[in-house]
Amino acid sequence: MIPASEFINSAKGIGYDFYTGVPCSFLTPILNGVISDRRLDYVGAASEGEAVAIAAGAWLATRKTVVMCQNSGLGNAVNPLTSLNHPFRIPTLFITTWRGQPGLQDEPQHEVMGQITDRLLETIAIPHDLFPDESDLISPALEKADAVMEKTSLPFAFIMKKGSLRDDVLHQAPLPSRPPGEYSCLLENVDRPSRQQVLERFLGLVPDKAAVIATTGKCGRELFTLNDRVQHLYQVGSMGCAAGMGLGVALNTSRSVVVLDGDGASLMKMGTLATIGAYAPPGLVHIILDNGVHDSTGGQATVSKHVDFAQVALACGYARAASCDSLEGFERALVNASNGGGPNLIHMRIIPGSMSPLGRPAVKPCEVARRFKEFLSKD
Repeated sequence: MIPASEFINSAKGIGYDFYTGVPCSFLTPILNGVISDRRLDYVGAASEGEAVAIAAGAWLATRKTVVMCQNSGLGNAVNPLTSLNHPFRIPTLFITTWRGQPGLQDEPQHEVMGQITDRLLETIAIPHDLFPDESDLISPALEKADAVMEKTSLPFAFIMKKGSLRDDVLHQAPLPSRPPGEYSCLLENVDRPSRQQVLERFLGLVPDKAAVIATTGKCGRELFTLNDRVQHLYQVGSMGCAAGMGLGVALNTSRSVVVLDGDGASLMKMGTLATIGAYAPPGLVHIILDNGVHDSTGGQATVSKHVDFAQVALACGYARAASCDSLEGFERALVNASNGGGPNLIHMRIIPGSMSPLGRPAVKPCEVARRFKEFLSKD
């Protein structure tokens, strides 16, 4: 058993200063230590997968990151770990607890995951080791993890056994309260435009200095086909993670950050809207292009017809939100959002379908990530 501060200080010494995750009782000492340490940044995520996406965005903005969660939530992180971190070659130090460790008494819901935690990490090709629970093991363990991540550009995991850390006192400043956000109804009930038309209008308006993250599927493919730019990051896989990645970037840059999201992706991780509203990066513009269907998989309907994303965003703490269904309304909303004072959400209703012919990004995801990171570094 070690004081959490010994691990935190050693990790800080080699650059790890951005933490995000979801709590576990085993993690209490390190969570409380990180949150209480003013040298560090911590973002409490709504889900483990969201935390992985937030950390990926922070890494793109040059931070060295740590993701922490309970192993029962490791399953929620599998998708972004395999379809975001792996293709984009984004490292993070991943700390998962070992609830249900064989031979120890625990709650019944942890039994299966406790038996397979290490094998699951092996299956998803994440090198791992036991979390260091003695003082003289900390530096060697961190140096090994750091060296592996430097070589592979992929995550490395520590598995934390019960009782690895001593308790620490929590000193957490409350998140600031803010006045209710501003709503703009720009609905005209006219024939809705296509995604292509909206993206063309967007490309004509977005500043060259803005960072743009496009969600997986046809949104990113259309954006690439229309105009590939170094300011663009085209997500592949990791559905629902564009907003979390955008948050991670926006918290670590003075640039404006635009997330081009979809209704299906937003519904998959709606908790991210609450996280964005709570941490409130002023330069974040979150655009949901809502065609009411899963376009990439055959046009099956989503439930977005019954969802008012703008009002949800305001309820979650966004500074401004707009609803629109025309190109003119979209332009007005985007110009207004670009004036700062965010986070901003634009709920843009569009028709189903995509441009033809529709290309795919010809730049490999790992190359997209590195040119995007370089673009951000010129802030």
